[in-house]
Amino acid sequence: MESNKKKIFYWSPSLVNIATNKAVINSAYAMSKYNKEFECCIINFFGEFERYKSIILEKKIKLIYCFNKSLINCFPKHGKFKSRFSFFIIFIMSFFPLKNLIKKKSPDYLIIHLITSLPLLLLLLFNFKTKFILRISGLPNLNFFRKFLWKLAFKKIYKVTCPTINTYNYIKKLNIISDEKIHILYDPVINIKEINIKKKQLNLEFKDYFLAVGRLTKQKNFLFLCKAFKKKIEENNNIKLMIAGEGEEKKSIMNYIVSNNLEKNIILLNHIDNIFPYFKNAKAFILTSLWEDPGFVLIEAAFCRTLVLSNDSEPGPKELVKDNYNGIVFKKNNVQSFHEKLDLIIKQKEFDVLKFNNFKNVKKFTIFNHFNYLTKILS
Repeated sequence: MESNKKKIFYWSPSLVNIATNKAVINSAYAMSKYNKEFECCIINFFGEFERYKSIILEKKIKLIYCFNKSLINCFPKHGKFKSRFSFFIIFIMSFFPLKNLIKKKSPDYLIIHLITSLPLLLLLLFNFKTKFILRISGLPNLNFFRKFLWKLAFKKIYKVTCPTINTYNYIKKLNIISDEKIHILYDPVINIKEINIKKKQLNLEFKDYFLAVGRLTKQKNFLFLCKAFKKKIEENNNIKLMIAGEGEEKKSIMNYIVSNNLEKNIILLNHIDNIFPYFKNAKAFILTSLWEDPGFVLIEAAFCRTLVLSNDSEPGPKELVKDNYNGIVFKKNNVQSFHEKLDLIIKQKEFDVLKFNNFKNVKKFTIFNHFNYLTKILS
């Protein structure tokens, strides 16, 4: 590493393929692309970034390894108890390696995304030259331990960032951090050049389907979507829903589709690397998540000028999508509300104004905008 460059390390360990890790890659890429004074490295602690290795190398981002081999397949991933157990083991395994890495490499900044309690505990126990920056997403429930840890750690932390205004306001109301330390930092979801290329890579013959995208987990609430769609299919056998994703709920979702003879109308796709041509041809993108912050696929759909039908879940969707201004909004987990708004889309053909307003609204999530915001925060 060149000594005159400012070093930014990213800490974002995860067991499964999640959007947060793509945001980490985009952030590291943006910071090194638009300012040659920064050198960005992603900590590939137990092999969680191996699946993105070709992308990372292409973007000329450095990976830092803590172990000689990938350990990601050694941990159980699915189910609340199993994943909690895995995170506990990762916490124990990572304590000294992460502490030694920060001491030895002494990056200027450590940006923390996931398994946040570990670096915060290290910040409390040891003195580092490195400035710690914590990203908080969602509206976290603070148990006694977490609130106590945060309150102490926030006295030493350099900055805290939030991806939405709702989360920012929520954290401020807790009165555990001073105003000058907390900032809104929009996630780097949109790489304009990359998305425009990907949209043209595949010509799909089918059109006018509804599209849902995400991990097949309880949080994404796809069983609700399938059940709500069932009644509409009984009324109109021509409507189709495509769900793209993989995850622990796949079997139960597939069982519901098959047991109700919905295979012709609800099509369960696997994970799709390039989802953008599917956005382009969809009648509307549907979001049913119990929570999102901010909601990466929501932003990607908006940038592709796809009509968005979203629930009012907090904090991201409620903030980003305003009913009849830049999308159509239904009440979370409310089948009647969902049917009313779905009928509106089926009957009404033109939503160009809503699509354009949404396209304008999500431009703040470009990688260049993220670079500008983060540069100001670092300085």
